[in-house]
Amino acid sequence: MEDLIRNAVHKALGGVEVAFAVETPTDASHGDYATNVALAAAKSLGKNPRELAAELAPKIREALGEIAQRVDVAGPGFINITLSAKAVAEAMEAAIKEEWGKGIQNEGKRIVVEYSCPNPFKEMHVGHLMSTVIGESVSRIIENSGATVIRDSYGGDVGPHVAKALWALQRDGVTDVANASEVDKAYAHGAKAYEESENAKAEINALNVAIYKGEDVALMDLWRKCREVCLEAFREIYVVLGTKFDYYFFESEVTPQGMEVVKDALAKGVFVESDGAVIYPGEKKGLHTLVFITSRGTPTYEAKDVGLAFYKEERIPNDAVIIETGAEQVGHFKVFLAALAEIAPLLAEKTSHISHGLLTLTTGKMSSRLGNTITANGLLSEVITRAGEKNADPLIAQQVGVAALKYMILRQAAGGSIVYDAEKSLSLDGDSGPYLQYALVRAKSVLAAAKEESEVTDAPDAPYLIERLIARFPEIAARAERERAPHHIAQYLTQLAGEWNSFYAKERILDGSHRSYKLRVAKAFVMTMTNGLTLLGIPAPERM
Repeated sequence: MEDLIRNAVHKALGGVEVAFAVETPTDASHGDYATNVALAAAKSLGKNPRELAAELAPKIREALGEIAQRVDVAGPGFINITLSAKAVAEAMEAAIKEEWGKGIQNEGKRIVVEYSCPNPFKEMHVGHLMSTVIGESVSRIIENSGATVIRDSYGGDVGPHVAKALWALQRDGVTDVANASEVDKAYAHGAKAYEESENAKAEINALNVAIYKGEDVALMDLWRKCREVCLEAFREIYVVLGTKFDYYFFESEVTPQGMEVVKDALAKGVFVESDGAVIYPGEKKGLHTLVFITSRGTPTYEAKDVGLAFYKEERIPNDAVIIETGAEQVGHFKVFLAALAEIAPLLAEKTSHISHGLLTLTTGKMSSRLGNTITANGLLSEVITRAGEKNADPLIAQQVGVAALKYMILRQAAGGSIVYDAEKSLSLDGDSGPYLQYALVRAKSVLAAAKEESEVTDAPDAPYLIERLIARFPEIAARAERERAPHHIAQYLTQLAGEWNSFYAKERILDGSHRSYKLRVAKAFVMTMTNGLTLLGIPAPERM
């Protein structure tokens, strides 16, 4: 529909080239679509925006034909477009089909999405939980646009944090580990010793070099055992969250190639030496300087990321690479991509970075069991436990808990920080994941009670407001894909659920007038809400 409107606007402009927006108004009384074309074109055409809008509106109305019921001028020069009953009816026919909301704009493309990326030798923390939730939703939204998405996660299995954990385990004579928590505690012990003892610091630095060399058989055997128990803990969380990766990449795999590429680029003048280290002078690009190889000869995250870029390119044919991380890495990625642009311009050009903010809690720690660090598993378990207080079925409790957590992360624009309120996240009163689930369950119960499908023969004089809202879904999904922004879908579904609840309260669906028509509306709502929740990675329970 957005493409049809854009074509109509271009036709009305008569060949004048101007960039303009076509959006769906938050307030449905303002029409189904709105464009700022008059405001955008007024200066270049030397006209008053509102007067120009008045000139363009009838031309747009004519170009749209039977699609539009009204085309009105509003405010300082906006043009609002209200769809005709026929156009809404056609949208409803499409909305009851399983492919409702799917696009084709990325058909044939292969897009790699890297997200989550917890480091083995530590427990997954809430930052990685946020990345998992956002990255999975972005992946689904891109898949919905016709692309093949390849999911990968990249873990730091070498480096100072690994040396700290293994140092502590060796000090305690540990040769095997039972779970990720044991490894995490060892890391905490090693990190503390590194800060407080010069001897420990020297020993850990030496151990770090030994791990990169990989020649100590006993050390590397312990390294492998620790990595595997941590990865298994991550996989258990991914199962609950509905995420599955196609590839797991590790720093130990990509480091050799990263070092080789950086040294080669050093010889070509991309990098320079400084006090024995290899650095990228970011100032030449308006950025800050970062070290890629330390004076001890060990690689930094930046050098490893260079290796990862090449390693990934060799193994996964792709058209684009998207990397999702915490906002604290924005500066790192600006410098990394600037350096990569000098080393491999085409590789850098198709690589993009998106980020998320911090997650804090309104009540501090979720429970005393979690200690001073909020782990991903601890937060997830706590939310599911709370959901179980009102849902005796363990599966439903898990589905509701996952919805509560995911929605609170996805409802806000990417990059912003989130204050997580456990009580609000589980509320059925609105603006929560369970609120969306409950609206869906209620609609499904109406369809189940109807028992039979009947042909629509009793349409009302005008479409219901909820139908106009349902008709917007494909454009909302397309916008979320363009902007890599799941919050557009989360906010739309909240509005849609509210409108369904109003429709349900006002209309006697099963025993009132226009029964078959209302049942089709209910079916279209169910399909829209189900597909929308799927894009967010939120489960759609059958009952609550």
